Amino acid sequence: MNARYPMTLLYDAACPVCALEMDHLRQRDGAGRLRFVDIAAPGFDAVAWGATCAALDAELHAVCADGQVLIGVPALRAAYAAVGLGWVFAPSAWGPLSPLADAGYRLFARHRREISRAAAPLIHALRAWRARRVSAQMARCQAGACRPHEDGGLR
Repeated sequence: MNARYPMTLLYDAACPVCALEMDHLRQRDGAGRLRFVDIAAPGFDAVAWGATCAALDAELHAVCADGQVLIGVPALRAAYAAVGLGWVFAPSAWGPLSPLADAGYRLFARHRREISRAAAPLIHALRAWRARRVSAQMARCQAGACRPHEDGGLR
């Protein structure tokens, strides 16, 4: 581990799109680099994280092991890098794409609840498919037919 990890992601599990994305990252995090904190959980205290509920609700926040705070696209970029998918968000740091990625993320974040409502059938189908896939992997492992993968997951 380096100064960045473990990294804590402060996200809204009450947002179906956000929860789906964090489920994906959690599943890929075989190295244990990420921690997940639900800002919508009863008793969550934003002050303990040095922020306000409104700020945390507005954009994803990542708190690195060294205390550095990443917000929005940089937080996503770091989270994806932590699970070996850094290439997915790498273009968001490139010159002219960076401000576009930031603006697009802020637009999404502002309307994520409406997007979640509109995409609810797709989100539920994806979550069900992922749950079936994990269940099948676990059944294969219990039968002794799984093998470790380099990302820390099982295949």
